[in-house]
Amino acid sequence: MEGTKMKKFLAVVLSAALVAGLAVGCGSKENDKTEDKGSSAKTAKVIDVDLTNEEYAFGIDKDQPELIEQVNAFIKEVKEDGTLDEICDKYFGGGEPTAVESAKLDESKDQLVVATNAAFEPFEYTKGDKYVGIDMELAALLAEKLGKELVIQNMDFDAVCLSVGQHKCDLAIAGLTVNDERKEYVTFSDTYYQASQRLIVPSDDKTFDDLKDADAVAAKLGELTKEDKIGVQQGTTAQSYIEGDEDFGFEGLPATCQPYKSGSLAVQDMLNGNIKYVIIDAAPATAITEAINAMQ
Repeated sequence: MEGTKMKKFLAVVLSAALVAGLAVGCGSKENDKTEDKGSSAKTAKVIDVDLTNEEYAFGIDKDQPELIEQVNAFIKEVKEDGTLDEICDKYFGGGEPTAVESAKLDESKDQLVVATNAAFEPFEYTKGDKYVGIDMELAALLAEKLGKELVIQNMDFDAVCLSVGQHKCDLAIAGLTVNDERKEYVTFSDTYYQASQRLIVPSDDKTFDDLKDADAVAAKLGELTKEDKIGVQQGTTAQSYIEGDEDFGFEGLPATCQPYKSGSLAVQDMLNGNIKYVIIDAAPATAITEAINAMQ
């Protein structure tokens, strides 16, 4: 009898141990899956080489010479009194951005109508129904200085200068690089920001890691073929850099240019494996990769 009880007791113990072992084993596999999922998430990185040297300016309606003078005086003031640096520090130094509201277009009112493409962080983007960014804060200050109500018209980037040229907007503030083609539609103000194009690649791509200057990166990009796609924000300098542009002095690349509505869409499509690289302005390149990597 005692032997029988002992056998039953041992059987129960062994069964419990087996169940516990299976539970631990399942837990380990689940943890492994979680770790694998985290480690396999694709991220992006910016190659720390300026491919170009550019200048940003406001694009102003050619038929408003007084506004051109006012804008240039404003740019000179915010550069000299430190206001521009303070605004930039909010976006590059971890400060708190100031949201900007747009009034509704009303021709009966004295308004300053600004054309932009609010998909170009940190210069112009949206948070809810408000606008945020270096350019948007400058637009708000300019309107205030002129005693006008600010109206922001958000549109595709390649329509920004055209809308000013057609007198639908007073000026374009959209991270605009000065070039001769755009001068057909607008008069450029004095410049207010030095910019450049940079390359974004998947984090596991080592192709450009040891390259230290623009010529070396451009040479490596020159080894690509038409089958290789590079994403850009449509209508931007990056598109001209890839396709070639005499006004900018760009010879172009052998790769195929793939335009997107925004740089974020381009980077996400790169991580999805549909294009090889992305080229965009340096500040947005950093903002986009940090935001997308944080979500991976």
